Amino acid sequence: SVLVTVRGNGRPQLSNVMHHVADDGTIRVSVTADRAKYKNLVREPWAALHVTREDFYAYAVLEGEVTLSAVAAEPDDDAVEEMVGLYRNLSGEHDDWDEYRRAMVADRRLIVRLRPSRAYGMLPPQG
Repeated sequence: SVLVTVRGNGRPQLSNVMHHVADDGTIRVSVTADRAKYKNLVREPWAALHVTREDFYAYAVLEGEVTLSAVAAEPDDDAVEEMVGLYRNLSGEHDDWDEYRRAMVADRRLIVRLRPSRAYGMLPPQG
């Protein structure tokens, strides 16, 4: 998927991301606190997520307000626990959870939580 945030000059900033949709509809994405996405979201807590099919003939865009977790500071803090859950949902079990937890802190990672309030897209007619 592609995460769209708003730069300070009002223009879009796009990034390829992996996402997970929770049972409550919240979309979660892991980002680092040193990149443009984070800075944009702190300033303007809104994002859009563009998702397409493999064949490229259908897509959906989900837009909405976002909340941000805290930046990972300790291997066992709430932010890292949420990232462990996201990793499990996206990829299953990690070979070394201790290493993963340390990497999340070293990378200054956090979770973007997008709650869609608008959706649009295209699904071609079947036939």
